[in-house]
Amino acid sequence: MKREDLVLTPQGIRFRNRIFPCSIGRSGVTSAKAEGDKATPIGVHRVTGLWYRADRLARPAGWARPIGPRDLWCDESDHAAYNHHCLAPLAASHEKMRRADPLYDVVLTTDWNWPDAVAGRGSAIFLHQWRRPGYGTEGCIAFARQDLLWILRHIGPGTKVIVPGPARLA
Repeated sequence: MKREDLVLTPQGIRFRNRIFPCSIGRSGVTSAKAEGDKATPIGVHRVTGLWYRADRLARPAGWARPIGPRDLWCDESDHAAYNHHCLAPLAASHEKMRRADPLYDVVLTTDWNWPDAVAGRGSAIFLHQWRRPGYGTEGCIAFARQDLLWILRHIGPGTKVIVPGPARLA
């Protein structure tokens, strides 16, 4: 592990010799990730993209892509677009990237089960803003807004997000 990696620890994410408090999936971490299990997948994941709400904040980095009103993320396991960005209208189950709340004002996507998604193995494992400290996610890793903005200014596509097994988190 390098100081440029984002590494989950019991105290939060370690990055560049700092610890950032974070929230993970309500069900903890798992090596057997399944769609809807509310767990954060164990493994080494890579950052694949940066999305942001241009109507709410300035472009946070040169590689950031604005979230538009039609941007969605498909979470229907048997759909051809499963665990991929897509555009509305979409009849399949999906998450809206442009949310009313601030959770997805800034979103880092990862390569969990992407680009060749396996049906039912989990989708939309993102790094995003938390609701509040300690509030579990659906499987993502979530941060205070100011910490997320600091982190994304120091990373780029391909940055590793390392989620060790539960024994290493204890």
